[in-house]
Amino acid sequence: MITASQVKELREKTGAGMMDCKKVLTETNGDEEKAIELLRERGIAKAAKKSGRIAAEGLVETYISEDGKVGVVVEVNAETDFVAKNEEFRNFVADIAKQVAKENPADVDTLLKQKSLAEPDKTVEEVLTNKIATIGENMSIRRFERFETNNLLESYIHGDGKIAVLVEIENGTHELAKDVCMQIAAARPEYLDRESVPAERLEKEMEILKAQAMNEGKPEAIAEKIVQGRLGKFYSEICLIEQEFVKDPDTKVGKLVADKGAKIVRFARFEKGEGLEKKEENFAEEVAKQIKG
Repeated sequence: MITASQVKELREKTGAGMMDCKKVLTETNGDEEKAIELLRERGIAKAAKKSGRIAAEGLVETYISEDGKVGVVVEVNAETDFVAKNEEFRNFVADIAKQVAKENPADVDTLLKQKSLAEPDKTVEEVLTNKIATIGENMSIRRFERFETNNLLESYIHGDGKIAVLVEIENGTHELAKDVCMQIAAARPEYLDRESVPAERLEKEMEILKAQAMNEGKPEAIAEKIVQGRLGKFYSEICLIEQEFVKDPDTKVGKLVADKGAKIVRFARFEKGEGLEKKEENFAEEVAKQIKG
């Protein structure tokens, strides 16, 4: 049985019509990933948004050491948006970013076991437990990335802790690095360049593009040529250096950076709640009626 919740989520991720979403979910026995592929093959939906609707609350935060050699981006989740405005919670997230920068934990589990720099008589996990008790909401340290380098590091926070970006640039200026950070925040690149795209991701995209072309009535040989032409658009959407620069769409990000004698080494982009689920309170009666119909 396909639920209104499943249809609603697929519709939000793909922009396809409600009944189209219900149909492909039924055909795929509720497998959302396969349903998205079917919608794309039939030309009904574009590529699904990477994370769909952002559900979890909390904050993302960045920190760059005073000497500029270490940069960190972290995400700490909470149950409600109200907590994200709580000063005690915000200070805790900032402390976690500094902890990661200075103590270099291998992963979140290692981080939790470390002695807290903010409260040396406790572990990070004990500090977190105390915050949960005093603030009154469940919270979790979800993820972090840490860059250590002699190159230039720059960070950017958008939407009061909704999106955080960390960038490493070789031979660049802070002004250029900040522009690149804002590009990443706005345009959501998944990879730096073509070489960074995993082979399985590319193969899956080529399969979808070929199915689209054949569904348009093209012979297989022609469809394969069409795929090669359409791959350029695919790369321009997911690869940072191939994206159009948001401040000047006539210029690619790669050219912008190269013209200034610089090179983007790596980046990290965290969006609050990305890919996480949160309990839905209810669904609009209109949705339920259309699904039943």
